[in-house]
Amino acid sequence: MTAPYRNEHEDRVAETSVGEIIGNITDDLSQLFRQEVELAKVEIRQEATKAGKAAGMLGGAGFAGYLAVVLLSFAVVFGLSNVMDPGWAALIVAIIWGAIGAVLFVNGRKKLKTVDPVPRRTAETLKEDARWLKNPTG
Repeated sequence: MTAPYRNEHEDRVAETSVGEIIGNITDDLSQLFRQEVELAKVEIRQEATKAGKAAGMLGGAGFAGYLAVVLLSFAVVFGLSNVMDPGWAALIVAIIWGAIGAVLFVNGRKKLKTVDPVPRRTAETLKEDARWLKNPTG
């Protein structure tokens, strides 16, 4: 019977020195940390975009609420002073603005609740990497 066959990969692994292995591990860890930092940047950018949109909706809700108060004030004045058509028209417009403000506020608040200021996936993988570095053999 002949000796067991060794393929080229096994020969190359057998010839690899400890220094080369440590160098490869160091290079891989360096690349891993760079990728983790890049992932954190992307996650923070995404969360900032969501926060900006939610803030815009809340700003729109504030503006709509302001207009509702102004127009309701005019409606009350016109309605009480003379019960004329202009007063009722102002009341209808104010109610519409109030409804728009309520919708914007609810949607903005809902979006703001989904904003996560901490990039959780990246934080978890960095913790795993740190644990591995403390005890790389298991």
